Amino acid sequence: MISGADVKPECRSDADETGRRDAASMPLQRKRKSVARLYAVQALFQIEASGQSVETVGREFENYRFGAFIDNEELAAGDTELFRTLISRAVSEQKRIDRLISGALAEDWPMNRIDPTLRALFRAAGAELEDSGIDPKVVISEFVCIAEAFFPEEKAPRFVNAVLDNMARVARPEAF
Repeated sequence: MISGADVKPECRSDADETGRRDAASMPLQRKRKSVARLYAVQALFQIEASGQSVETVGREFENYRFGAFIDNEELAAGDTELFRTLISRAVSEQKRIDRLISGALAEDWPMNRIDPTLRALFRAAGAELEDSGIDPKVVISEFVCIAEAFFPEEKAPRFVNAVLDNMARVARPEAF
């Protein structure tokens, strides 16, 4: 299992969610948001693979992963509010988000051809990209780092960057 510690520290943006870099208390808050994004990807993967509900999987993550000890190692605690928002929005708005993802892919690359982990990542990112209070470049950076944690030796992070950039330009054109 990939934990919050697997997301490289240099991947974590030194800016807050709006792109500002001045808040002294932000490092812990940013880490909790990064971990929430990672857990959201894992939860969305589990929801798709198992057919379980958002509520069931969300409770499981909050009760057994956020700050839990597994094999004498403490898992990082994530931002519960962001985690809940991402998974619930990704599922409730999945058709719209999937259209956004499909529009960012090459015409001959259907959604079902995408690795399930990447599909979960794109859905979580899509759920966050339309939040006008969050700089889409921060969202892209965070999810590219998550891709690097899952696929450290592959080209997936570059693919994720390209797809998320296309998604963001459609979802938030005013930010570019």
